[in-house]
Amino acid sequence: MFDPILFDFDGVLADTEPVHFECWREVLAGFGIHLEWSSFQREFVGVSDWEMLERLGAARTPPISAEELWPSYSRKRELFQTRIAAQPPFQQATVDLLRELHGKYKLAVVSSSHHQEIEPPLARAGILPLLGALVCGNQVQNLKPAPEPYLRAAQLLGASNPLVIEDSEPGVASGRAAGFEVLRIPNPSALVGSLDEYLRRVSLVAQRKSL
Repeated sequence: MFDPILFDFDGVLADTEPVHFECWREVLAGFGIHLEWSSFQREFVGVSDWEMLERLGAARTPPISAEELWPSYSRKRELFQTRIAAQPPFQQATVDLLRELHGKYKLAVVSSSHHQEIEPPLARAGILPLLGALVCGNQVQNLKPAPEPYLRAAQLLGASNPLVIEDSEPGVASGRAAGFEVLRIPNPSALVGSLDEYLRRVSLVAQRKSL
């Protein structure tokens, strides 16, 4: 029914949102911005780094521009790379699932994160060779919730009927705006069971229609 399957990275394949949060909290503290986990989860998961800095900077007293905050992104990225290298973010069940799907479906990762943040851990886990495409935030002009990232992945794979797997509102909106089916999951631990059940139900519906 689907070809390919397009996965978000943070919060779908890898439990990296807490790592992003800790890195941003450490970097932004130097600017007098105190980031809380609850507000990060509620307001900034799936949001571009630039938009996050714009909103946090505007709420600061006194306000500070995103342009002034943006140089800190390099430091945040370095911290993230170091911590992800020290503690691999993938569950073994996720890696096994992708290996099982490889050959049955074309696979791609579509993320708003910079490729330097997600490509190294994908390579270390042996996932990168399983992918037909990798679309990152620095490779498209309009990030999620715009449809461009998912449309770009489908174009690279020559696909017309993808299944998108997402965890955030901006990601879900992006996949739907591209015109694709979207399976939303709450966290990486739910990926294997949710995808298996979803594909099973889709297959049953297709079989009934063919009778």
